[in-house]
Amino acid sequence: MNRDSSATVVSAPPLSKAHAGLGWGLLGVAAFSFTVPFTRLAVEGGAMSPLFVGSGRAVIAALLAAVALRLTRQRAPRGAQWIRVGIVAGGAVVGFPLLTSYALTTAPASHGAVVIALLPAATAAMAVVRARERPRASFWAAAATGAAAAVVFAALHGGGLAGLHWSDLLLFAAVAACAIGYAEGGLLSRELGSWQTISWALVLAAPLMAVLTGVAVAQQPPTGTAVEWGAFAYLAAVSMFLGFFAWYRGLAIGPMAQVSQVQLAQPVMTICWAALLLGERVTWPTVLGGVAVIACALLAVRARNRGSGG
Repeated sequence: MNRDSSATVVSAPPLSKAHAGLGWGLLGVAAFSFTVPFTRLAVEGGAMSPLFVGSGRAVIAALLAAVALRLTRQRAPRGAQWIRVGIVAGGAVVGFPLLTSYALTTAPASHGAVVIALLPAATAAMAVVRARERPRASFWAAAATGAAAAVVFAALHGGGLAGLHWSDLLLFAAVAACAIGYAEGGLLSRELGSWQTISWALVLAAPLMAVLTGVAVAQQPPTGTAVEWGAFAYLAAVSMFLGFFAWYRGLAIGPMAQVSQVQLAQPVMTICWAALLLGERVTWPTVLGGVAVIACALLAVRARNRGSGG
């Protein structure tokens, strides 16, 4: 493991790059697909507060990151790179975990999973802004359809647009924060490396998250069963750390807009885990919503950038 180990594939031929980027991205999505049900499992019983789950997992992940950076003697970010690391930390380390932890105190995991299906389209939009990628119209049609399916699902389960719950608003805010963090992290991974990027982001956010964790423990000392603590451990080690190794590597290889769309498969995976692990009932609207976003993902990842031909 060295400084350039996660970025050396970038020089591969375009077709190999596309396949490698999608493969790494899908591996990251598989790791992330457990995040929503495990967050729900950790907070729904009330043994652990949302603030503790959202911040505490980041503190543990930061400790793992600091050890990895120290052992491999990674070069620290320089100058303006620290600002970009801060953007990654604000979206992926602080914003998304805290907002989803509070949202999932009331929202079912399956519901949260499909609302979060907006994330690929949001990430693609940020990739266009930051990376100046130029996806074809067919890509945007597929991404927009997937996003619309997620919004309609949220509205129907909330009793219409006027009946959207506060948990939906928190989930939408989480999507916006995370999309910014993903896009910036994908670009920064091309300079620092994939695992290095999330590691520095975790270390940078550690003081804030440690304070929040201390506040959470003081307000409500965490308790829980072995299963609940196991879910928390997964959130810390995999959702906040190891999963990003694959995800940011996939985004770094790119094209970022296309790779981001494999995350449309995450709601379907998450719904399956919610049914198996939490016993949540899978309804026909949920199934149809999952099929719709998977179809959109397949169409989107097949679309090429305008400049790539074909």
